[in-house]
Order: sequence, then C-alpha cells, then structure tokens
Amino acid sequence: MGALDEPLTKLVGDRTAKVLADSLKLRTVGDLLHHYPRRYVERGQLTSLDELEIDEHVTVLARIEKVTLIPFRGRKGDRLEVVVTDGRSRLSLVFFNQGWRQKELRSGAQGLFAGKVGVFNRTRQLVSPDYQLLDEEAGSEAAQQFAGRLIPVYGASSQMPSWKLSICIETALTKHLSDVGEPLPADLRERHDLIPLPEALELIHRPRGQADRERAQSRLRWDEAFVLQVALAQRRAADSALPAKPRPRRAGGVLDAFDERLPFTLTEGQQAVSTEIFADLAGEHPMHRLLQGEVGSGKTLVALRAMLVAVDAGGQAVLLAPTEVLAQQHHRSIVEMMGDLAEGGMLGGSDLGTKVALLTGSMGVPARRQALLDMACGDAGIAIGTHALIEDRVQFQDLGLVVVDEQHRFGVEQRDALRAKGEQPPHLLVMTATPIPRTVAMTVFGDLETSVLDQLPAGRSPISTHVVPAVEKPNFLARAWERVREEVGKGHQAYVVCPRIGDEEPADPKKRRKAAAGADLEDVGADSDERRPPLSVVETAEMLLKGPLAGLRVEILHGRLAPEAKDEVMRRFAGGEVDVLVATTVIEVGVNVPNSTAMVIMDADRFGVSQLHQLRGRVGRGSAAGLCLLVSDMPAGSAARARLEAVAGTLDGFQLSRIDLEQRREGDVLGQAQSGVKSSLKVLSVLEDEEVIVTARAEATRLVAEDPELATHPELRTVLESLIDEDRAAYMEKG
Repeated sequence: MGALDEPLTKLVGDRTAKVLADSLKLRTVGDLLHHYPRRYVERGQLTSLDELEIDEHVTVLARIEKVTLIPFRGRKGDRLEVVVTDGRSRLSLVFFNQGWRQKELRSGAQGLFAGKVGVFNRTRQLVSPDYQLLDEEAGSEAAQQFAGRLIPVYGASSQMPSWKLSICIETALTKHLSDVGEPLPADLRERHDLIPLPEALELIHRPRGQADRERAQSRLRWDEAFVLQVALAQRRAADSALPAKPRPRRAGGVLDAFDERLPFTLTEGQQAVSTEIFADLAGEHPMHRLLQGEVGSGKTLVALRAMLVAVDAGGQAVLLAPTEVLAQQHHRSIVEMMGDLAEGGMLGGSDLGTKVALLTGSMGVPARRQALLDMACGDAGIAIGTHALIEDRVQFQDLGLVVVDEQHRFGVEQRDALRAKGEQPPHLLVMTATPIPRTVAMTVFGDLETSVLDQLPAGRSPISTHVVPAVEKPNFLARAWERVREEVGKGHQAYVVCPRIGDEEPADPKKRRKAAAGADLEDVGADSDERRPPLSVVETAEMLLKGPLAGLRVEILHGRLAPEAKDEVMRRFAGGEVDVLVATTVIEVGVNVPNSTAMVIMDADRFGVSQLHQLRGRVGRGSAAGLCLLVSDMPAGSAARARLEAVAGTLDGFQLSRIDLEQRREGDVLGQAQSGVKSSLKVLSVLEDEEVIVTARAEATRLVAEDPELATHPELRTVLESLIDEDRAAYMEKG
C-alpha cells in the first residue's frame, strides 16, 4: 500500500479521521490531497452574501456589523444575533444560550464563518456557525496561517469547517507531498506545458496569487480529463475487439413491410441516423451507439426500425426501459405501429410478422411464463421490458440487438448483463431523451459513437410555455385552470404534474407530533425554511375536483400505485376516458398521448431545467398546439424564476441542457452516485473545457492503441485502478 493510500487516522488521529470520513467521504491521504478548494478569498475582499444558496454549507469572509443579545420571552435562555455584512448584503448568525460569545464577536471584526444557510423571517441566516476571527490584533491561528496569500475555502461540513480542513491538508502536504506519483506521460506534459503533479497539488492548496492557482488548475484539469478518457478508450478498444454476428438489412422482410405502412415520411435526420445504425449492424464487431435527440424527434421509431433489421437477419431484439409505465407504453405503441406485423405466428397475423413480448416484474405467472417461452424459442423477435429482462432465467434463442432506453437510469453493468445473454456480444443502441452537450456526451458516453436527432417530424405542433407567478398574480393561476377547462371543452386532455405523491408521513413519532403542532421557529432557526412543503398529487387532485376542475374526469398516477393500477390509468387516459391526469414525473419520458394538449406543472421551480423540458414534451404531440404552464411561488428576480423563464423562452433542448448543467455543476452529472467514480470532477468543466477534453480524448486513444494494458505507464494504471470500481467498471453509469 502506497503512502497516499494510508488511512487518515495515522495523519490526523482517530477522532478527526472519523469526522472527515463520515461528513466528507475523505478516508486516505490521497483523498485529502485531492480535496481541492472550491474558491479563494483575499484579505479585505469580502464574500458576496447575496449569492448564498439556501441549504448549502458555506464558509464566508465577512465583517461583523452588529451584535444583539435577546432574552427569550416567558422562559429562560437567550438568543445572540450577530449581523455580518459584505458591505452590501447582510447575513444573520444566531447562537442560542451562548451570550458569552459577545466578548469575542465584536463589531468591526472580520472573520471566516461556516454553517448551513437557512431562512428565518425572510432573512438568510446561519445557526450556531463555526467561526475563526481574522482580527490582526487577536493574533489568531487562522489570521497568521493565511497572512499574505489567498485563503482557500473548501467544501466543508458542519463538523469540519473549511479552516480546520485547511490545517489537515497542510499536514498532509508537509508529510506526503514527496510521495505523490506522476500519472501523465512525460512527453504529454511537455507537449501541453503542464507542471508536475506534486507542484500542482502544492499550488492548488497554497497559492501565492491567482497565477499559481491557474497553473495548478490547468494541470489538474488535464489529469481529470485524461484519466477519464483513458478509461473510456480502454473500454472502446475492448468492445471493438469483440466479434459480433453481422445483421445486414434484408430486402422484402418485416422492415420493408413496416415502412410501406407508415402514414408519414421519415425526417432527413431519421433516415441519416438509420443509415448509420444499419451500417453498424452489418459489421463484424458489436455496434456501440448512443442515440440522442430532442423531445418528440422520433427516437423510438428509429430504434424500432433497427430492431426489425435484427429480426429480418434471423435474430432477436430487446428494448430495456427503466420503469413499468414506460415499458408498457413502449409495448403498446410498438404493437400499434406494427399492427398485424406484431402478431407473427398468431391467427390473423402477418406471414412476415413476429411476436412482440412484454416482460415486467409485476406480471402474473401465466403471462410471464408465456413471455419467457416466446423469447427462449425465438417466437418473440422483439422483447420489451424492465430490469426483469436481466434476470438469469431469461434466455434468448439468438439475441442480436439490445436497445437501452433512458441510459441515465441504468448502470453499465446492467446493460452488460443483458448483452451477455447473446452467444456472441449483441449490438447495442443506447437512447436518451435528454439532449446532451457534445462534451458531456464525450465524457459520460465516451465509449459510444453518437447519433443526434435534432429535427422534429412534420405535423408536430408548437408548444407555448408560460410562467404563472401564483403568489404575485393569483388571478393568473385561476386563469390557468380556466385554460385547462377550455382544452377539455375542445375534446382534448391535460396533465397536472406535482413534485410529491402526498401520502407520505414522517416515520419518527416526534416529527409527526411536531409537524402536527407546528414547530417553534425560534428554536428551529435555520432548519425552518419558510417554504411550504411541495404540492402533492393526492392533495392537488382533491382540490381540483372540489374546485376549479369540478365535473371533469380527474385521476391520479404515481409510482406507488400497484402496477396493474398504473397500467389501467394510463390505458384509460390514452383511450380518452380521463380528462385530466394528475401525476408525478412518472410521465416524464415515453408517454405518448397525442390528444393531450395542456400541462400545468405545480411548484415548477422544484424541478430541473431538463426535467421540465422532458415533461412539457408530453403535450403537443398531435395536430393541436401544446400549452405548458409553469406555476411557481418564487419571486421575480430569483434564480429559480430565472430557470423557469429560460425554459419558457426556448424549445431548444440542447440549449436548456447547457443551462441545466451550468446550474447543477458537473458533480451532479459525473459524481459518485451517478458514475461509479470515487470522486466527482473537481476542476474540469465539461462545458467550458471542451478543448482540453477533445485533446485528452485524442491523446488517450493514441496511448491505449500503443499500450492497451498501460504496461509502460504503471503510475497511470495505479490511478485508474484506484479511481474505478473494477467489479462495475462504471465510469459511464449515471443512475
């Protein structure tokens, strides 16, 4: 075990090591050295307090403006309120029964203050924050430590504020900087003018100025991009070396019969992408292709045509969907599109046809047994299902193509488990309905070739989107419900989407009693975000039935319903037997009801930008125009309202995906929970650093072609092994 793999107990002691592990997932010396500052502050340059996000753990440099001790009314105890300022905005610090702090928290003093941002009486505050005063006269340790250089501000926690982290990192640098290896090849560093890794780590943590910080970040950016691209290049090389059974397009088969029956012409984009896919299917190595495109661009049709090519070539195709609702919707729509071509071997079915089987976890035993039999004997040329398709008992006669819908819901090991069911590796087509910026596709799906559908089929109606400020203009909300009634009056249908189901209850009896009685805000402080709970499906449906939508056929749909109940509700809605469907995001992708023209999204600010774009793609799928209303309580000028205005301002999913990524940061896209990587990207920005990513990809591809096993690059191999969980090799996994 190398020095950087040593547990932190040897460096900082058992107690501090436990806090670092529990609160920040930092367990080794290497973890600590690679925990980079989020930002830096300079003496006299105070933090912009108006940019602080609610619920975020922050460390701010501010000046104390006012200190007030307030006794509680009618009971013992007091509250110390300290107002700090950046010269423009203010932040309240609250300490309960700690009046003695008045002696050191004096007006005019500067300090670092760390805690979780909350709201009380519409004012942002930190409750019982940690702090370090930087008063020169006080001669504090922090003041001396940061004298004459930039002050690093680290991602911290309530138990481990930034300046305590800084002390731990200083210790690690002093004792172990000489143990840091060099993963980047020397010739690559020379070509791109990159400093050695030990120097970069020292400068990122101890910069004397902005120039030091930039040199360090430039090197560390390359580390993150290059190591990631080497992993992807290795996977591409391994996959491309595998043999596959060619599945060339056959004339006069089920695909030709299907195309002849299409009541519309394929878009140029659909034809071009199909040509790419058909060429891959005819190859002797497995296809690995990502199909992404705009909401409603016809990805499912392109995937179905690819599956029919596999069927014509004597093989079988599988479509893996993330939810039962989506699997059932795919099955319904594909059977409808194929008609008697989906009834091969059945009475009245086409001689050219094949069976289309459905397999989900909730199916009854007889239906499940029949589906398994049809897949095993080859009668079902197409199988559609959920994770149930991955189970060991599922077998295929000749699996030729695997289509994975909504890749971000599945892991790499899941799609590989399904591909392993073929005698030879089957071809793979991955679909995502979320438009992905080019650099994100290269970074997250870098083992896949990419096809893009950015053209909507003819006949797709425009969708107009508007923000409904429910608090500022309650009459706008009333008008929203009138518009829903008007659409239903024209014979159309509508969705109402809520962020919560509504039948939840706090598990802790104390929390239940506190929720019922109402919290004592004076005691709760920062944990009492004054925003009400998110609106729920159950409560909203009840309100609508009793109020603005009384008399209409309103039903609910959410993930906690029994599978049969979900399928029945969707069947009735698709059949026009329901006027308004009040649902959670279970309808976010794949649901296709052309008669639906209106959608009202309640508490829209609680959804992500891309998620809102996906949701509104459920309307305007027929000949009538679509309407999407984004209801929010957030005030004009807030960041949340700005997000909603961005969604209302464009139908370009690729533009919105950039906005979404800028707001959520790469950590949410490539972080541990999504990608299987032990640490998120810390320095590399997949939007801003396109040049680095493109160049690193080319360098990685060249290096892996020359040395697939990295035999001459042991340090790089070590970094890869420590970064990736080898059992899952899940760099690209996103959910």
